[in-house]
Amino acid sequence: MNRTLGVCYYPEHWPEETWAGDARRMAETGLTWVRIGEFAWSKLEPSPGKLQFDWLDRAIDTLHAHGLKVILGTPTATPPRWMLTRHPDMLAVDAQRHPRKFGSRRHYCFSHPGYLDECKRIVTLLAERYGQSVQAWQTDNEYGCHDTTLSYSPAAQEEFRNWLAQRYQSPDALNTAWGNTFWSMDYAEFDEIDLPNLTVTEPNPAHVLAFRRFSSDQVVRFNRTQTEIIRRHSDAPILHNYMGRVLEFDHFDVGTDLDIASWDSYPLGFLSDRLGAGDAHKQRYLRQGDPDNQAFHHDLYRAVGAAREGAPHDGRWWIMEQQPGPVNWAPWNPAPLPGMARLWAWEAFAHGAETVCYFRWRQAPFAQEQQHAGLLRPDSQPAPALAEAAQVANELKDMPDTATHQAAVALIFDYPSAWAWDTQPQGADFTYFDLMLDTYRALRKLGLSIDILPSTTTSLKGYKLALAPGLATLPEPLKQALTDPGIVTLCGPRTNAKTAEMAIPVPLPPNLPGLDITVARVESLPPTEAIPIAVGHVIRWFEHLEGSAETFAETIDGHPVIVRNQNQFYLGAWLDQEGFVALMTDLAMLAGLEITHLPEGLRIRDTATHRFVFNYAPEPQIYEGTEIPPAGVHWTPL
Repeated sequence: MNRTLGVCYYPEHWPEETWAGDARRMAETGLTWVRIGEFAWSKLEPSPGKLQFDWLDRAIDTLHAHGLKVILGTPTATPPRWMLTRHPDMLAVDAQRHPRKFGSRRHYCFSHPGYLDECKRIVTLLAERYGQSVQAWQTDNEYGCHDTTLSYSPAAQEEFRNWLAQRYQSPDALNTAWGNTFWSMDYAEFDEIDLPNLTVTEPNPAHVLAFRRFSSDQVVRFNRTQTEIIRRHSDAPILHNYMGRVLEFDHFDVGTDLDIASWDSYPLGFLSDRLGAGDAHKQRYLRQGDPDNQAFHHDLYRAVGAAREGAPHDGRWWIMEQQPGPVNWAPWNPAPLPGMARLWAWEAFAHGAETVCYFRWRQAPFAQEQQHAGLLRPDSQPAPALAEAAQVANELKDMPDTATHQAAVALIFDYPSAWAWDTQPQGADFTYFDLMLDTYRALRKLGLSIDILPSTTTSLKGYKLALAPGLATLPEPLKQALTDPGIVTLCGPRTNAKTAEMAIPVPLPPNLPGLDITVARVESLPPTEAIPIAVGHVIRWFEHLEGSAETFAETIDGHPVIVRNQNQFYLGAWLDQEGFVALMTDLAMLAGLEITHLPEGLRIRDTATHRFVFNYAPEPQIYEGTEIPPAGVHWTPL
């Protein structure tokens, strides 16, 4: 597979006489792809029906003339101001019923029929005009970013009621499914059902989860509307650029309508803004980013890239926006350590990325993102990452195929489980994403490569170790796959703890075939409480387990924490990193996996042909006799 680099470019921001020089420099740097157009609706249509595509024609021709391939974004993330005049009720509304207002981006409601029609119109015009001339498409931009998946607008309420009528068919069926006899919440008509906000105390969790499912389906519908139009006019692959730690919609469902998944990787911004790590961890990785967050998303979006077709370990995926320097949107915005722009690109390639695109070509001297670095400064002089991008481009010429292969370890990821635990966390710091990242981190500290799989997985053939922590509702095919005696499996905590309608199932959880264990009660633990076990501690979450399954680990006062039946394990707690690493060590050894306890900050990824070693630490690290400097990348043939 040919690995390539690209960049995000905004010709509408710059004088036309600079375009050719920019394109020439892009090609000289070794870039292949250029994404354009995703925010340009007001330039394409400055007033209703007044279309001005000539400038975009010339921009595409200029890029093509220098051998560059074009990714054209649909501009639906930034509807122009006249759109609001035409559709004053199109705005997304937050849970407090405040309209999101015009003045930045992503202010539309996914459920608004008038805005959806406008999107169909502009996408059709673009697909008809450029369907045979661009090399790839991007739909919209960063669905869900800025908390824009959930909208409490009148349009959303009307569509939600329609969605409920289709799902439940009758109010009586809905009342039964939701347990509405509790607190006299029964409904006589679907039109009586409001959105689950502004209630006196917490709303019915079944109501909330239904709204979360509906909201995800609205994103899927919105995206599918665009892809169906584009496919009628173009054979070029279609992508969407997902974000990091945005779980409000099901990316696997959106991915069924796309050819390639991509995501926008901002390691330093995410460390500062989106990870619940401690101050010491954030200080250590201030200029490098978390050692596991990027890799986790690479593996997740590789699986999303296979949602349309293919196996999760070889799904098609890209980085559409790679951080090149300080960003503008995090609480603090340090500069990367020299070499990190190179390391981040190579780590993406090691995890199977086809293309890494840097954001952006030139730093904008105006508007909201003027503090966001690019490959060039605002005066067009090189920024530090330009040389690193050129270095990666030259290294790619000499690098053989780095295609992925099936890893030995599988980790099951499920967006509805994130919604379930957001709806009923039972502990203020219980988040599905953190549980998954803690599990993933422990595996990575042992030098293991991981495939992330969706909960729709029906077979775990080829894997030696499979883990399903926190999977709220366990689908029957996956439940059977997790009982394969030839695989070491781990479920829990909170695996199979809810029905699809957000109730406690009977028989009680986890109700796993072959494992005689019952979760009798649960407790959440504040940050001041940690229960010691042989190695490490129980934190955040502790389940009281009953049954005849063999105890594998217990608290110091004899309460089981991990139980087993041969190769099948259940974890009834959230462990700290010391405990997770110890558990993953035991499971990996039982599965016959080769492990390496890596120095802090060093990480490994195996491809079909090479082993890549990445040093996220701020000091040199030694790996098999080789000193790897900070931000260093080392690879050897397998």
